Amino acid sequence: MPRMQDEFEQSGRFDARYVAFVAALEALRPRLQRYCARMTGSVFDGEDIAQEAIFEAYRKLERYDSALPLAPWITRIAHNRCIDFIRRQKTRASAESAAVDMDEGQDSPEPSGPWVDRALESLVTRLPPMERACILLKDVFDYSLAETAALVGSTVGGVKAALKRGRSKLASLPPAALPRATAPPELHLLYIERFNRRDWDGVRDLIRDDARLRISDVYAGGVKRSYLTTFEGMPFPFRLAQGDIDGEAVLVLLGGLAASDLVSAVIRLDVSDGKVTRIHHYTRCPWLLQPARRIVVDGVRRILNQQALDASMLA
Repeated sequence: MPRMQDEFEQSGRFDARYVAFVAALEALRPRLQRYCARMTGSVFDGEDIAQEAIFEAYRKLERYDSALPLAPWITRIAHNRCIDFIRRQKTRASAESAAVDMDEGQDSPEPSGPWVDRALESLVTRLPPMERACILLKDVFDYSLAETAALVGSTVGGVKAALKRGRSKLASLPPAALPRATAPPELHLLYIERFNRRDWDGVRDLIRDDARLRISDVYAGGVKRSYLTTFEGMPFPFRLAQGDIDGEAVLVLLGGLAASDLVSAVIRLDVSDGKVTRIHHYTRCPWLLQPARRIVVDGVRRILNQQALDASMLA
């Protein structure tokens, strides 16, 4: 996995064959990102993992059995990456492995159709990873028990046990509160102020020389000087604004690729010692904000329906 990750991070501009492979997966992307977002608890971490899973699938196409559906195979790759992410975040319950098969012999009637509504879906991050994955795959995305077992690397009995525990816990949880907005970091405010003055040298001063840049489905590598000046070629007037998505401070590009104040991109900055170390530039991905519960731009909460999301992030 580290070698694959390094290869992804050093890709540069993705070639036409890979771009075509990504385009062929357009119908899968909203479900894949939503699953990863619910597993990780972040729409941005979820999108990052979905992109990495698609790249990994592309690099392993020679191992894929073309007689089988592509979506479950990529979902399995994404699931494994989600589990690795959770382990790295040290949030996985220490007793998880001991509990997985505890109730395999006890069957209970299976509800028909998706069982978890959107309100409960946002609570799944409070479950251990196995229960979380089974609830999402079976009850949200309506995979069968056998398909869920294959995706999570368990048995049908293990999935039933995880579902029983997870459903019981979800039913007892209080409603999830909306995420609270966070104060924008000072570096964000500096970045916005210099960006909107088109002071590109001033913006570069905020970015470390070895910083990394990822533009969704377009580029992964170092931050080139042309990254900032490219904005000047956009067809519509644009400005950068402070945003907050589910309690995480981000930058929001308004205009540029879209008319008026529609959202063209969301930019997430990783910062260390007062400098930007990584830029995540999300654009042309209308599914990104679908799982978000709270979207704030310039201090004003936005309620974006699907049509608005499509118009905003599909430019």
